Amino acid sequence: MPLLLALAAATAFQDIPTLDRAVAAFTGRTIGAEGGPRSAIDPRLRLARCATVALAWRTEAHDAVVASCTGPDWRIFVPVVRAVPIAPHAPAAATPAPIRAAPVIRRGDPVVIEAGSPGFAITREGVAMGDAAAGARLLVRVDPAKPPVQALALAEGRATLPGWGE
Repeated sequence: MPLLLALAAATAFQDIPTLDRAVAAFTGRTIGAEGGPRSAIDPRLRLARCATVALAWRTEAHDAVVASCTGPDWRIFVPVVRAVPIAPHAPAAATPAPIRAAPVIRRGDPVVIEAGSPGFAITREGVAMGDAAAGARLLVRVDPAKPPVQALALAEGRATLPGWGE
């Protein structure tokens, strides 16, 4: 029995409320406030105890804080409340519904994928795996034994590989 008690003491977990306070201090805002953590970290989370927790922004957009430890190795992402810009005294404008362009390629259509540059051109025939309007991406199956390739719809029955000029 003493062995089990010693083992339990050796597997202590990270203090989650302390981690919450550290993330809030890192953002400079309280939990739930704009620019602060969206919510408290789930207290049921069992992270191995870490002597030094590193905190950093996930991206330049400051949309989440990454809390990580290198020994033992773990990391979590804490979402941040995003600011919604509102124009002062501006009337709320109805957002028009996006206009969907008619597809030029439909699922099951034969498609010729073209790619090339001056002095070089290559084509490959395939079958469209979905509908696509001109300029939209779609998957084209060119070989039943291989995964489909991604293409950009140009016109009826014609597509190109992403990154190649039209």
